[in-house]
Amino acid sequence: MKIAGAPISWGVCEVPNWGYQMAPERVLAEMGQIGLTATEFGPQGWLPVDAQERAAMVGEFGLKPVGSFFLAVMHDPNFDPIPQVEAELRAFELAGGEFLVLAADSGLEGYDERPVLDERGWETLFGNMTRIREVCAARGVTACLHPHWGTMVQNVDEVERVLDNSTVGLCLDTGHMACGGADVVEMVRKYADRVDIVHAKDICKEITNRLLPGEITWSQGIRAGMFTPIGQGDIDFAKIVELLDGAGFDGYWVLEQDIMIDEEPPAGAGPIANARASLSALAALA
Repeated sequence: MKIAGAPISWGVCEVPNWGYQMAPERVLAEMGQIGLTATEFGPQGWLPVDAQERAAMVGEFGLKPVGSFFLAVMHDPNFDPIPQVEAELRAFELAGGEFLVLAADSGLEGYDERPVLDERGWETLFGNMTRIREVCAARGVTACLHPHWGTMVQNVDEVERVLDNSTVGLCLDTGHMACGGADVVEMVRKYADRVDIVHAKDICKEITNRLLPGEITWSQGIRAGMFTPIGQGDIDFAKIVELLDGAGFDGYWVLEQDIMIDEEPPAGAGPIANARASLSALAALA
């Protein structure tokens, strides 16, 4: 089992005013301290924008680049996402990375609200996904879709529409898919052969169930602790591992526990404890 880290488990996020943002040097060092050997890059601009500097920083901590979570506006007929994708792929050439993990950006700030797609929007999204996949494939990079709360592909019916009407691979984010109303085990059972990479999140179902009815916003859920260390929540990771193993999945399991923090934690404390617990629980299932 190939297990990687993600800066969001340390509270590092692309959303403005998303709590305290820890420095890359500390986060990457702590990933190595708990035994991780690979990481996603985190939000745009958190690591150096210059590709050589980005590669040097990740390499300094002995971590292999997995790729990046990448927000792309794909539903707007008047916007072309390809130039931004190509800029990131140029960074991949020097900094490394195998996966461009695409989320269908709403164009709004944050994840607390989103517009609803009409048919023209869906057609545009499908067309841009195909274009992005082709551009990435030409550079040896796999582009896959990340269903994500607050984006244009959020709810389970939207995820199924994409998977049933395209050949795009799936970033199986167990937490986001559960938040969107999916039975994650059943989705894996149905689409295991489409999974390119896993974002492994555990959830407190009592809290995530309040999202779809609109009782809480995404940020309120994060603050309430709706994501937990793996093994301490309601996701059946043992079954998911079994199903993906049976389908021949050999990609990365990226540890993600979306959190916000308010200040710099003391040395040896803070998010590292939960990340260590998640790594131990997931590795035990390998």
